[in-house]
Amino acid sequence: MSGDDRQGEGPDGGGPEQLALIRESVRQAKVPRAKPRTWRGAALAGELPVARVVVNKGVLHLDQFFDYAVPEELDEAARPGVRVRVRFGAGAHRVRGGRREGGRLIDGFVVERRAESDYSGPLAALAGVVSPEPVLGAELLGLARAVADRYAGSLADVLQLAVPPRNARAEAKPSPEPLPPPDPPEAGTWERYVNGPAFLGALASGGAPRAVWTALPGPHWAAELARAVAATLASGRGALVVVPDGRAAARVDTALTELLGDGRHALLTADAGPEKRYREWLAVRRGSVRAVVGTRAAMFAPVRDLGLVVIWDDGDSSHSEPHAPQPHAREVLLLRAAHAACAFLVGGTGCTVEAAQLVATGWALPLAASRETVRAAAPLVRTIGDGELARDGAARAARLPSLAWQAVRDGLRSGPVLVQVPRRGYVPRLACERCRTPARCGQCAGPLEAPREGELWCGWCGREESGRWHCAECGGFRLRAQIVGARRTAEELGRAFPAVPVRTSGRDHVLDSVPGRPALVVSTPGAEPVAEGGYAAALLLDGWAMLGRPDLRAGEEALRRWTHAGSLVRGQSEGGVVVVVAEPTLRPVQALVRWDPVGHARRELSERAELGFPPVSRMAAVTGPVDAVAPFLASAELPPDAEVLGPVPLPVAPPLGDGARARARRPGDPPPGEPWERALVRVPPGSGAALAAALKAARAGWGARGARGARGARGAQGSGGSAEPTADVAAVRVRIDPPDIG
Repeated sequence: MSGDDRQGEGPDGGGPEQLALIRESVRQAKVPRAKPRTWRGAALAGELPVARVVVNKGVLHLDQFFDYAVPEELDEAARPGVRVRVRFGAGAHRVRGGRREGGRLIDGFVVERRAESDYSGPLAALAGVVSPEPVLGAELLGLARAVADRYAGSLADVLQLAVPPRNARAEAKPSPEPLPPPDPPEAGTWERYVNGPAFLGALASGGAPRAVWTALPGPHWAAELARAVAATLASGRGALVVVPDGRAAARVDTALTELLGDGRHALLTADAGPEKRYREWLAVRRGSVRAVVGTRAAMFAPVRDLGLVVIWDDGDSSHSEPHAPQPHAREVLLLRAAHAACAFLVGGTGCTVEAAQLVATGWALPLAASRETVRAAAPLVRTIGDGELARDGAARAARLPSLAWQAVRDGLRSGPVLVQVPRRGYVPRLACERCRTPARCGQCAGPLEAPREGELWCGWCGREESGRWHCAECGGFRLRAQIVGARRTAEELGRAFPAVPVRTSGRDHVLDSVPGRPALVVSTPGAEPVAEGGYAAALLLDGWAMLGRPDLRAGEEALRRWTHAGSLVRGQSEGGVVVVVAEPTLRPVQALVRWDPVGHARRELSERAELGFPPVSRMAAVTGPVDAVAPFLASAELPPDAEVLGPVPLPVAPPLGDGARARARRPGDPPPGEPWERALVRVPPGSGAALAAALKAARAGWGARGARGARGARGAQGSGGSAEPTADVAAVRVRIDPPDIG
């Protein structure tokens, strides 16, 4: 996203458009406004008898406010921001002349109390107030509206992400009294960065600096984040820190408690449970707590007097919300920084292309250490390429090159050794030993896997390969591993070093930390535990598996995972060594050797600028059933400078057979067994808002037609008629700024 996009986008209004707006305003002024006083014989509120409500109905063609009459008994409780129950339809109308929809009770929020309604007809009354606790303030409502517009989504969907579900017991407990601002903290390890003390000083004095922070390797990043939060609190303002997972949140939580004590910050993670999390959220909403640390959902935390927003490791996929409208935490925090005019900090041991663009456009300044300091803090990185592997007899026999074996042996003399493996399991992918053709299931053509030694299963349908497998290309009967998983690697290392304990950390069982004693720790990317005193060495195996992915971000993501693992290793001055098994001439490998993620991100940014890829441009992915994407795009009034790429077919997701182990599916994935296609729509900087508005309007139009078609079909069933189907086009999905365009 460009800097111009963040300042607000939209087509410039011309003369005819302005004249049409004036005529519409005159027409609405002639419509008599309703001034309800009674409803079905019940008295209504004497003052401000109309409540404007946002209903919990995320369809785009109903993305607007609705007016309801306020009964006299609900006058005091129905304040702006409270949760209410309304009967949607059967008397509920749109703000400016609408039709009735349905009639069932649904949830909503009161956003405003008014003396009269813009709608001239009768209004339905509020069915009840769920809770008198005001949970939706004007600032949060404005942020949710901005996020919905940016991502071509509905306000109701964003509010479901922003406001947690109600817990009555948590609401009944009073929040503690707010504590006075703390004293400004000392710079501490921020002294290692060129402008670190100045950054803290600007926060403590009430300033709003914006920085891209390249953190040094080591365990100090959590304490440094805590000092940035403490400096903001010292100025009388609030702070918000968003991290990718609960383990990182726990580290920042511990650092804040050690620096400031208890009661000054809230921890918002899913591990806390619904009651505790809602209680913490209420303490923030009521102003009892001014600092928040949490995972993705905390990006909407209603912090009072917001002075600083921080996102750590913004390249982690956990920051991308899987539910509609699928916002990214970094972009939401950028919107908050712009709306609240507060400080912004994006940090990590790596650097994303989006962060590099913030510096390139001048929107943020770099915050990094000198090269001498980086070389002292980073471990020594050595590489093993294809040539070395081909000449290394130990690598061919045991998958552990001689250099890696020597690094493990030397590291185990002084501490634990980390081994990063790209895949979990035993042998995740298999191929014919003779012709290297991937091994496929005879029933659904899915990839065959070996979850355990002696077993052979299909990774799609879960069917066990009971008969003797043979290759369909050459007729061979022997299999070889394309990728060896973490479990098989742990077995091999255990045999190579029989006197050393071997521990594994992965999706099924993630270790938070390990002792500083000699041990082998085999981990998948992102699950690496922290070692007391740091790891003595690290092996980064099968680098080609990460670099070879057909994805625009493959190199960036591989470097991010490598620097994350390498930052857990002791510095070069303490003898720390990292061995990466990947071709040394590749750009991400060279960036790791130099420990220069910023330089890699800058070069990636320059190449994407030449090709017109994000973040230099804004892009939307439009997916849907075959022969539905093209009509949808044809109906959308795209900006004149929009470029449509595709549509192209997507891989067909395998059907889930009876008794199969269900393959993990993400929201937005095509239904199993159905052919779908995808098109990419690209616009230059400055047209992102127009693109989002056009796609949202098209989805709303097709959604309304689908609703009318469904009602027509129900009516036609009783009369013997038929209705034109619109379900295929209505099923089209839109995602702004898709993370994967490979």
